Parts: sequence; C-alpha cells; structure tokens
Amino acid sequence: MDYVRFGSTGLEVSRLCLGCMTYGVPERGTHPWTLNEDASRPLIRQALDAGINFFDTANTYSDGTSEEIVGRALRDFVKRDDVVLATKVFNRMRPGPNGQGLSRKAIFAEIDNSLKRLGTDYVDLYQIHRWDYNVPIEETLEALNDVVKAGKARYIGASSMYAWQFSKALYTSREHGWTEFVSMQDHVNLLYREEEREMLPLCADQGVAVMPWSPLARGRLTRDYNATSEREESDTFGKTLYGADADRAIIEAVANIANARGVSRAQIALAWLLNKPVITSPIIGASKPKHLEDAVAALSIKLTEEEIKALESPYLPHAVAGHK
Repeated sequence: MDYVRFGSTGLEVSRLCLGCMTYGVPERGTHPWTLNEDASRPLIRQALDAGINFFDTANTYSDGTSEEIVGRALRDFVKRDDVVLATKVFNRMRPGPNGQGLSRKAIFAEIDNSLKRLGTDYVDLYQIHRWDYNVPIEETLEALNDVVKAGKARYIGASSMYAWQFSKALYTSREHGWTEFVSMQDHVNLLYREEEREMLPLCADQGVAVMPWSPLARGRLTRDYNATSEREESDTFGKTLYGADADRAIIEAVANIANARGVSRAQIALAWLLNKPVITSPIIGASKPKHLEDAVAALSIKLTEEEIKALESPYLPHAVAGHK
C-alpha cells in the first residue's frame, strides 16, 4: 500500500479510502443492499490487512448503523491512532426542526452522536455532506472551528458543491482565522468528469486533498452497459447520476483495455483516476473480497497515453450531478 500526505496537511493516508456506506443494517435507512455486521467485519479486516488506514462513513448511512458497525470493528481490529476515521454531517437524522443541516445546533448535536456511535473521542476528518442553502456559511464554519478546538475532530472537509461555494468557504475561514477545509469529497469518475472544469483545479491550486466518491460509477464501469445489479435496482440516488448514451462508448473502452491487459474492468477504471496527480485517495466500496483485491491491484497499473485517450475521448459534457 502507498501512503500520501492529505493535501497540504501533515496527515498521512493510504492511497485508497474504504467507503463504509456498504456496511449497515439493511432494514434501517434507505440502502436495503447494505451488508449486516457479520458480513461487514471480514471486509473491514481485509482492508486493514491490505494496508488501508483511511475509513469514511457518515451519520446518515443506514440510520447511523454504519458508524456503529465500523466503530466496533476498528476498535476490535486496530489501535485507534493507526487509522484515519472520517464521517459526515448534513442529512436528516430525526424528524422535525433542527433534525438536519449545518446549523450550529445541528453540528454540535451530530458530532456528539457520531462519536458515541463510533465509540471514539474524536474523528480525524469531519465533513459537511453537502452545502446548506438555509444556513449562513459563517455559522457553519465557526461551529466546525469550535468542534476542532474542542478536540472532537482533527481536520474538517467538504463534499460535493460548486467551486464558487468551496472558494467562498475557504476565503471566509481565512478572513476569520477559523479552521479551513482541507479536503474535497466530490463526484469524479470516467462517466462524470465535470469536476475537472473548476473544482479539481481549485483543489490543486489550494493544496486541498481530493477523495472522489463513486470512482467506479456505482459499478457501471465494471459491467456491460445494459447489465444491472441488485444495488442499482434499489439505488434511487444513483439513477439520477448516470444513463447518458455517451456512457456506453466509455464503458466499452474500459472493457477493451481490460481485456487487452488481462485485468478486471474495475482495475482500469480506478487506475485512470489514480493516475491523476490531483487525486489523493478515491473512496472505494467493497461488498466482496474481489472488490478490495481489484482496488489494490489498480495501484500498480500505469495507463499509456493511448489508453487514456481511448478512455477519455468519448466523454460528452453532462449536467451537474451529485451536488444535492
């Protein structure tokens, strides 16, 4: 496993981050395809054995049960200081006023709830899951600064939003002397490259770590265009992200290169992302041992200029997807 600095910070993370949305009680929340605790623990153990030290979850995943499962597994398998643990805040966690969002009240309540579920005194990275249009960014940033100063989080990060919003947040933090966002968790893969226009150049310029979600386009890059999966059938959010006719040519290009090299499609699609200097640590999902094996193998693949051109040339501009 390779390790890199997390943006311009001194934090060291593995080149792969294990996304933990896959692990949770299937009957809780909106992800009926998740793995229960007994099925999740071997995969978390496998990730650790592979050298992955970076784990990302969120308060909203499976109604908080993802945090519980991940927290128990990491406490059983590894010393707390040996892992980088990330979670997120924004989505609704209870009905009624103040049950979601990025107000000072919501942030203070949810960091404590997440720490309790994770069974830890602090998280290494506390991220806003989306931009809150109903709360002044100054209120959110000051609250996050206080979370860090209280020792409940080491760093703060952000997720999908417009580049102007992220730039405003960085500027506002500097203006007030508050803790700044050190990372951006955004939507980047071969089927969706709109972040290359503004967000990725901004992150490169500002020394912000980039940890893309859905690097395999929710599995679409790993199978034929018309093929489906149990998760895809029940993934209402995923259905809003993909499906353009141009996707077919890209998926076929991935398959052709994978066949020529004698490796899996997942390895090629992930290698494309890992070859970009701005990318720090893609968030990989793993519901089977093979998924982790492919992700680790992708670290050793260096694509040629011709292969990169074949993968990128069919791409057509897309509408913005994933910001809400």
